[in-house]
Amino acid sequence: MSALIHHFVVHRIVVNDEGKIQAIPREKCLTVTPEIEHLAHQINHSFNTKPGKGVGHFVEHDADDAQSMAFNLCLQEFVAAQKAGGDDLEQQFHQFSLQSAHKLIQALTDTGQVETGFLIFCQYEYLATQYLMITLLNTRSHVEVNQALELTAKEHLDLARMQLAVRIDMTQWQIQPEQQRYIAFIKGRMGRKVSDFFMQFIGCEELVDVKQQNKQLVSTVDAYLASENLAPQEQEQHRQEVKSYFKEKIDSGENLSVTELSARLPSDEASQHNFKAFSSGLEAPLEDSFQPDPAALKQLAKFTGQGGGLSLSFERKLLGDKIIYNPSTDTLTIKGIPPNLKDQLSRQSGTE
Repeated sequence: MSALIHHFVVHRIVVNDEGKIQAIPREKCLTVTPEIEHLAHQINHSFNTKPGKGVGHFVEHDADDAQSMAFNLCLQEFVAAQKAGGDDLEQQFHQFSLQSAHKLIQALTDTGQVETGFLIFCQYEYLATQYLMITLLNTRSHVEVNQALELTAKEHLDLARMQLAVRIDMTQWQIQPEQQRYIAFIKGRMGRKVSDFFMQFIGCEELVDVKQQNKQLVSTVDAYLASENLAPQEQEQHRQEVKSYFKEKIDSGENLSVTELSARLPSDEASQHNFKAFSSGLEAPLEDSFQPDPAALKQLAKFTGQGGGLSLSFERKLLGDKIIYNPSTDTLTIKGIPPNLKDQLSRQSGTE
């Protein structure tokens, strides 16, 4: 991420001796050093590569419902101060982060959740777009060895287990709020919404299910390529192109665009038949733009399934070649069993 970091601050959320959740604030924003820039890049990369994110917008409330609108209003005040200019923007961002930390504690108290860790606020600019990233991270122990071969135990932020994070596209929020897609957040796994209190803290309502949109995109790509009557090898080449496009967007943190993807897939200019038109003609068309889900890359590359004690996964390009599917008999024929599996089967059957 080649981004300009404007402000970066971290506070700590702990459970005190009385069993209550409280914030231990940092007294001011951190100076933006190369180390902070690197950490901001790592946080953004971890967020981009997390599967199953949701997209939404700030919830609208009654004018007298100031409690639930506090985060939204605090952010509006900071943005207004930023536009007005001045020398105390860092202090105002720090104040905004403190107000937000207290709102998070209130959300935890209201929902009966207990979450602790380091609460990070980072405002940065990337490709002429202003973003605000907020995440609650825990630490993980690791052991270091110095030149004297002495071992020391240290703590580092556990980015791999990031589960509570939200990124606000502040530019879109100000310019195109009606699109209601300026907040992206990590969703809980296995249907368990661990982020509910986090969304209450932000005041966010989900609009687009990113995981579902990505699944639908993969199935729509399959259906479109099949409709083009392409040879299996050609279909595989186009799937590789879709995978490359996915990776580009995941690495850059940008949204997928149906229009952009359509330009990279086969089309008939004379009849204006292309992927975008194909999607538009479906009963449930794809969203014009949405975030890429890293899990979709596996769906593009492989067929996978499990159930009844069976787990099976194979590359899509093998279907019709080494793997034959017969829908009438509900069977798969595998030609060329992997050597390690063949060895196990041979031992079991006593054919060696």
